[in-house]
Order: sequence, then structure tokens, then C-alpha cells
Amino acid sequence: MADVLTFTDRGIYCPAGDFFIDPWRPVDRALITHGHADHARDGMGRYLATDIAAPVMRHRLGDITLETVRYGEVRRIGDASVSFHPAGHVPGSAQIRVEVAGQVWVASGDYKTIDDGLSDPFEPVRCHAFITESTFGLPVFNWTPQDILCDQIDGWWRGNVAAGRVSVLGAYALGKAQRLMRLLDPSIGPILTHGAVENTNAVLRAQGIALPDTIRVTPETDRKAYPGAMVLATPSAMGGTWARRWGTDRSTAFASGWMALRGVRRRRAADRGFIVSDHADWRGLNAAIRATTAEKVFVTHGYTSQFTRWLRSEGYDAHVVSTEYEGESMDQRDAEDAAS
Repeated sequence: MADVLTFTDRGIYCPAGDFFIDPWRPVDRALITHGHADHARDGMGRYLATDIAAPVMRHRLGDITLETVRYGEVRRIGDASVSFHPAGHVPGSAQIRVEVAGQVWVASGDYKTIDDGLSDPFEPVRCHAFITESTFGLPVFNWTPQDILCDQIDGWWRGNVAAGRVSVLGAYALGKAQRLMRLLDPSIGPILTHGAVENTNAVLRAQGIALPDTIRVTPETDRKAYPGAMVLATPSAMGGTWARRWGTDRSTAFASGWMALRGVRRRRAADRGFIVSDHADWRGLNAAIRATTAEKVFVTHGYTSQFTRWLRSEGYDAHVVSTEYEGESMDQRDAEDAAS
């Protein structure tokens, strides 16, 4: 029996439906799991995504030809039946279920199994073959429970307020920043945001997603006007002039799965590292794959060779697949050292 999905130099392809899933080169028809830039790229003829992911995609990609579906809604495309199911990664993120002649394959995109209170929770989908990420596919990666994480971040923030410091926290602009701001205790102080974070906030608020009050940082923003502030910044802004505007007495932290590796936090010169990700940790990856009941597993990005060996030892027919997805990336030196 022919494979439902194949792996090409343009992306994951379905011959029966003549479409691609999260292609990284221009194609006519692209089914998109979520709005992060390594999965939703410019230049496609037609896009299909969830109704929740669509506003961010339009914000990022502009005037694209985009059709939407609701979670669980079945579409017939050629000889394939397609449906989108919650991936728990960021708002609107989906696993894409493809059925052809009774064979079911699922492309998961990026996912996490923890219910973060922001995204629709991960929904296991039974299938014959499952395409999984392995961004954090080593046993060292296990995330801090969300209630403890909340206490840790608020405690750090309160301590900085008491010491007269501004708190600057690095997190991705789509998904993680909003997840964290919903965990914060707004009674501690004002929440300020980098422009990229605030642009995403505006898109999500417009579609009815509740977020706390935030204040956009502009060139005119005076740090003295916001004593005890929590500043949410993109990781790329943490080491430059944007972060230095908050003074030498600022306290910095990163919220990332990579903070589980002590050396990464040390090289980032952060005062604190909070171990949290919008990707599945080791336990989450294994639990998700078990829940699919899949016999065949394809491992895309992250610790692909290590995680594939583990899956084979557990009895799966597992294979490494080369893609251009990035997962939760750090700089090249961090990534190389983390793998060593």
C-alpha cells in the first residue's frame, strides 16, 4: 500500500490530495499547522489553516489566499479526507489528520501535551503513522509544572520590585509571551511589551482571546515612569540596545525549554532561567506517541537520531525525516553544545 504522505524537497506531500503540509518552498496548495514562521511561509498559491490560526497568518503574511476550517471539520481534497485537531502549541495550532483508502496518517507540526490555558489542549488522534517533532527529545527535558512556574516567575518579579529593579523576560512573541502574561500577577506592577509581542497581542485580542492589560514599549517610553515593571521582550532583543534601555540594574531572565541546560543559561548571561516550552518535553513526546497507537513514527526536527533510536528500542518502526523546521531554536553554538 502506498504511503499516505511522502517527504520531498519542498515539504510533506500528499499525492492523493495533491497538497503539501507546512511546505518550506512555494507550492500551489499548502495546509498549515500553525502561524510560526518556520511552518507558515510566504509564497504559497493557496493556504488552508484553522480559523483560530488565520488572523496571525494574515498579520504575518499579508494578503494571501487563505481558507479556514474548524477543529474536527472534515474536508475532502482529491482522494484524501483531511481534518485539523488541536496541537496545544499556540492558539490555532493543529495536527493534520489525512486519511486515504482507510490508512490514517497524522502530521503533528509542533505540539505540547500540557494544557496551558491559552491554546486548545492537545488532542490525541489515533493513526497508523505519526509524524512527530523531537525538539526536546532527550530525558533531560522535563518542564516545570505550570503552578510552580507561576510562583517562580512572580517571586522573581516581586524580589526585583523590592530591590528597585526592572524585570526583563525573554519569550517568543507568538504563544509563549501570551501564556506567560496570563500567569503573571498584575497586582505586582505594570506589564510592558516589545512591539512584536504587542502586535501579536492585538491580533489575538481582536479574535476574543483574553489577555491582561499591557503597555507597548516605544522609543519614547521612560523607564522611570514604570517602576517595578515586568517587560516581555523577544529573545533577539534581550542582548541589544533595546534591553539596555532598562538600565544596568535590570534583572533578566529567559523562559525556554533550553533553560534545562545550565550551560545555555550561563552563556545567555541571564539572572534566571525558567524551564518552560510550547513544545512537548520528554514525557509529553512519549505520551503523545503512545496515545496515537501508531506503529510507524517519523521524527522531524530536534534530537532526531537520538529520539528515533529510543523509539526503535520501544518497538516502533521509527525513521528520521529531514525538514527545515526549527522548533524552539537557540543560536548555533547553544544548539551544538546542547547536543554534545
